Amino acid sequence: MLATLEKLQEDAIREIGSVQSVDALESWRVVYLGSKGRLKGVMPLMKDVAGKDKPQVGKRLNEVKTALESAFDSRKSELSGSSAARAPIDVTEPGEEVATGRRHIITKTIDGITEVFSRMGFSVAYGPEVEDEYHNFNALNIPDNHPARDPIDNFFMDGDRMLRSQTSTVQIRVMETTPPPIKIIAVGRVYRPDTHDATHFSMFHQCEGLLVAPKVSMVDLKTTLFQFAKSYFGDKAEVRFRPSFFPFTEPSAEVDMKMKIKGKWQWVEIGGCGLVDPNVFEQVGYDNDKWQGYAFGLGIERVAMLKYGIQDIRWLFENDARFLRQF
Repeated sequence: MLATLEKLQEDAIREIGSVQSVDALESWRVVYLGSKGRLKGVMPLMKDVAGKDKPQVGKRLNEVKTALESAFDSRKSELSGSSAARAPIDVTEPGEEVATGRRHIITKTIDGITEVFSRMGFSVAYGPEVEDEYHNFNALNIPDNHPARDPIDNFFMDGDRMLRSQTSTVQIRVMETTPPPIKIIAVGRVYRPDTHDATHFSMFHQCEGLLVAPKVSMVDLKTTLFQFAKSYFGDKAEVRFRPSFFPFTEPSAEVDMKMKIKGKWQWVEIGGCGLVDPNVFEQVGYDNDKWQGYAFGLGIERVAMLKYGIQDIRWLFENDARFLRQF
């Protein structure tokens, strides 16, 4: 039995040394280590070994098995790293198709809105998302007792720091550092602790516009938004104003846009607007006798949902590639 095992190991080691391919190595494995291979074939002979010799023969059998497995693994590693083992590459074959990324629907909407207003002469301004109460409320003529300042409607932090609830803060910061005339849009994230549902989310995006010039009227404001609607939504889009109230504009209006939804044209609210309140100009040191202005705000998610027929705002933030690949 010991001689048989010795001969089996010698034959196996000699033959594996001449193996030159992964396929040939697999054939070797089947011959020597397979379920019907030579090593398995000698195991039944153990029953004929004398009892006193069985420990020695059994030990030798395990040594041969280990040696063959080790030789197989070593040769497999050598062949895997060699050019002979690799399948030939046909460089004339077309390559594998690689999936390409695309802009998120929110990014796409922001870029589209920005492009339209840029053609009207507006520049883009940005500001911090962590704000103080002065820029978020006081400078915008929002009094201490106004419901918009309620702690349950804002994300307050230490001291008077908070996550901004509107991008109007950027308008204040621009006016504090820039002499008029001004023509900007402010784009970015805002935060309000709303309960998530089909039309509300605790983080969303706004685009707010500000124009400051010597003579500005509601006609100028409506013309700007009318041109935006035509450019972004198509020639049949219309804009209308409904009287409203905002602390930082006077007069103020809600902005509705006539949109085709499920095959029917209907009015949909997309934001608010108005002429800049004189108190706001006083906060930033502008001369009310010399300068006038208008401001407007659009909800970017609302615009995206209207343009692309999206029914639930939550879909925009779930990162479901199946949904995002549609746009």
